[in-house]
Amino acid sequence: MHLAWRWFIGLGFDQELPHHSTFSKNRHCRFQESNIFQQLFEEVVDCCMKAGLVEGEHLSVDGSFIQANASRSSRIPREQLAELAHVKRTVREYLTDLEQENPAEEPAHEQDKISTTDPDSTFFTKGDGPAELGYFNNYLVDNRNCVIVGVQATAARPSQEIMAAREMITRSVEKQGSFPHSITADTAYGSGELLAWLEERGITSYIPVRERAAPKQNLYGIEKFTYLPETNSYQCPQGTPLKYVGVKLANRSHIYRATPKKCGACLQKAQCTTRRYRQIVLHVNESVRQRARERMRSPAFAIAQRQRRKVEALFAELKNQIGLQRVRLRRMKFVREQFFLAATAQNLRRLARFLRLRSLQSTGFSI
Repeated sequence: MHLAWRWFIGLGFDQELPHHSTFSKNRHCRFQESNIFQQLFEEVVDCCMKAGLVEGEHLSVDGSFIQANASRSSRIPREQLAELAHVKRTVREYLTDLEQENPAEEPAHEQDKISTTDPDSTFFTKGDGPAELGYFNNYLVDNRNCVIVGVQATAARPSQEIMAAREMITRSVEKQGSFPHSITADTAYGSGELLAWLEERGITSYIPVRERAAPKQNLYGIEKFTYLPETNSYQCPQGTPLKYVGVKLANRSHIYRATPKKCGACLQKAQCTTRRYRQIVLHVNESVRQRARERMRSPAFAIAQRQRRKVEALFAELKNQIGLQRVRLRRMKFVREQFFLAATAQNLRRLARFLRLRSLQSTGFSI
């Protein structure tokens, strides 16, 4: 009955409309083994590039939690899944997919309890709010006209945001043929590994460095110690050497330590450490982190962080205007399709508005 929709899909007044289940049947059958939704998204991005909407030089990345179509009460202990699979099709399909796609190792978002309604969803909480089941929707955005150039659905885990950022940037480079000049993000992306990965590719990062827990007050900071490159060691204010003992793989850090004997006899021990000896922990990419800290004091960093708010505006539009505060589909493969379609709709809105304004300007109308 809506004439605009009939015009959009090319149907006349007397032609019969397709049944409402046609799209969902195609999605579950014909489209399930293809990446047609990603191709559709990338085709719209190409149209935006040809129209001049995408610059490709300054990008921003961020992720937002989207609630799953499942309740917290649907979670059961993982060891009960095999028993429930005999009577619940969703669990049976999940275990089959897990065995076929990842037989050698556990998934990255391993959990003690799994939702029987949507087994791929992850239990996540942020701040003081209650934990919910959901996914992360990750966007890579061109800062010039707020066009989404990358979409990635991941488990609702902070570590997955960094993985998604790398994959989206890599795919964007493959499509555009060149690396962006800069990437802007919030502190969640300020790990030494991502900062080093960007620097290796000549990409300037305007990302706040993710720092470790601040040391106790009134204790000597690292600025009180002198690095001795000839011996790869540090020297404390009292002349005690802190020798290099190796790399701690758990947090990818270089460790420098004094000895309990020398620290115990030091008159300034109470101002230096509360342990038996002083230890300095430096990230393996500390030099990269230091350069990122220096950029944080530059005017360009403040400008880039203001540009990053465009990503947050896109997520606000996604949830408040498009209505995707909660996904309608279940399982990661179908949630991914919904994220691609939503991003495609957001880009089409910007493309249509841009082409309309350009058409009005070409005909002499004042905007």
